Amino acid sequence: MKFMKLGNRPDTFFTTEAIRSVSSEVSTDLQIQVHNSLYQLHKFPLLSKCLRLQKLCSSLKDTSEHTVILLPDLPGGAEAFEVCAKFCYGITITLSSLNIVPVRCAAEYLQMSDDADRGNLVGKLELFFKSCILRRWKDTLVTLQSTRNYSPLCEELGITGRCIDAIATAIIASPTQAVTSSHSRKAATKNWWAGDISELGIDHYWRVMVAVKSAGIVPNKLIGEALRIYARKWLPNMSRNGQQNELEADDSLSESPTEAPVKHRLLMEKIVSLLPTEKGSVSCSFLLKLLKAANILHASTSSKMDLARRIGLQLEEASVDGLLIPLDSNSSGTLYDVDIVMAMLEEFLLQGQSPATSPPREKLRCERRRSRSSENVEFEVQENSRRSSSASHSSKLRVAKLIDGYLQEIARDENLPMKKLIAIAEAVPDFARLDHDDLYRVIDIYLRVHPELDKNARKQLCRILDCKKLSVEACMHAAQNELLPLRVVVQVLFFEHSRAAMSGGQVTELPSNIKALLAKTTARGEDRDALKLHHIGTATPLEDGWSISRLKCPATKLATLKTKLAEEDNDMDDDLIPRDVLMRSASSRFKALCSLPKKPKRIISKLLAMNRSASERN
Repeated sequence: MKFMKLGNRPDTFFTTEAIRSVSSEVSTDLQIQVHNSLYQLHKFPLLSKCLRLQKLCSSLKDTSEHTVILLPDLPGGAEAFEVCAKFCYGITITLSSLNIVPVRCAAEYLQMSDDADRGNLVGKLELFFKSCILRRWKDTLVTLQSTRNYSPLCEELGITGRCIDAIATAIIASPTQAVTSSHSRKAATKNWWAGDISELGIDHYWRVMVAVKSAGIVPNKLIGEALRIYARKWLPNMSRNGQQNELEADDSLSESPTEAPVKHRLLMEKIVSLLPTEKGSVSCSFLLKLLKAANILHASTSSKMDLARRIGLQLEEASVDGLLIPLDSNSSGTLYDVDIVMAMLEEFLLQGQSPATSPPREKLRCERRRSRSSENVEFEVQENSRRSSSASHSSKLRVAKLIDGYLQEIARDENLPMKKLIAIAEAVPDFARLDHDDLYRVIDIYLRVHPELDKNARKQLCRILDCKKLSVEACMHAAQNELLPLRVVVQVLFFEHSRAAMSGGQVTELPSNIKALLAKTTARGEDRDALKLHHIGTATPLEDGWSISRLKCPATKLATLKTKLAEEDNDMDDDLIPRDVLMRSASSRFKALCSLPKKPKRIISKLLAMNRSASERN
């Protein structure tokens, strides 16, 4: 820290009966009241350097000598006034970044400029500020922090603006190297400045970061990291240890319960406005934390949507826990903000379009004289396009897995509307889901949490499921899940049988697990079709996972199954079994297998007949 000393006389100020005075052979003739402190001094040294005191004394000519001059609004209080008074007496004073701001403001208030006396205090303070304070990193930071208590006057004098410019210039000049006390030495420390400027208030911090960003020299990742450090220090629930900064805690003691959230909301919105636009400059986890804070602090819609857009651009980096963004506790709606996640997903899908990997036909008709180098360049361009397309495809696979995990969590919310669940599930491209096991878990969880859903609602929910993409374990569970519509159960059995039957294009013997679901020998042949489904019993309780070993399948009564089949025959939707899709996707040998009757009992009969024919051939 740099110091400056002025004057060479010893300090002769003393206190007597709560009055500050100075030792002198000449009696005092001037009384000045500064806040709660009374000074008895001499007119000659003070009036020669303070124009304001000259004017005040001239207006008191006709009054008694004991009249007190009041200075109630002097910045810096009695301490700053005493430094100015000692300067007038020639007493040694020490100035540094710790006291230069209040003394400079007091000197300006007392009008201690060169107009009153040559070599006055204001000129000496300005010289020290320019030549020493602004050239040293730590001194500039301390001085800038001191301006908070004298903000209007410091802005008028240019102290604040010059400090901000000096800090921004130092960052821009060496964004990855910390300037030490010696100008010839530098310490290589990545983002060395982020922790230091995080001590600043948000107004000063915002101005510094705007200046740094506008220069376009500091990498965006360093700016993003600096913002993360600042947010973790000042925003509630953003720090690792859950504790706020000491300075913030002290300030919050004087604030009412309604003022603190407003302060935090404005701070959070300022941070959002400073985020770099470049994708990847800020981690997705940090953006999600900001979004959670924005919801809690009731930030503006524009700030929240800006965060959602940024998160959507790098949604593949998110986690399920990060997407669980709570709504206001006073809200009577859902537990989590589902709409904002939908906005993220839409933003991700908008920027996920794959570039063309082959040149248009017009380019192929260009002149035949082409150098080898131009052909290599075109090949590299096509390779880069393919790589970017592959990256986009892989990110969509990760996002699909992420969204399915998110759906499993929000499906447990009793207040979640089914249409929102379906909207998010359908927004994921079909090719991005390699299997539908996770999606089946979503349906199973939602049906158990919402037992009040009627038959039509259950059918509508199950339309998002593709039974062809279910694993054997999922099929076994679905075939015994009484919460599913019967047509979905039949569809699961059908596709599992088809998958087992297609081996080299020929129908073969069914596996044992499919036999367990489709057939069980009984003595009464006329009830055979109904008894084939006697394994479909009560479903297992709601769990995070499921497996075949945990399934319990008590046999149901024949009359109950017949009644259920009869009821489903009357109002079953024909579009649940995608027959046309099967016909297009199946091989020529498999097309005959797909032309099945629409009634569930006939489907079961057809499956059993195929099973018997396969057994006879063997």
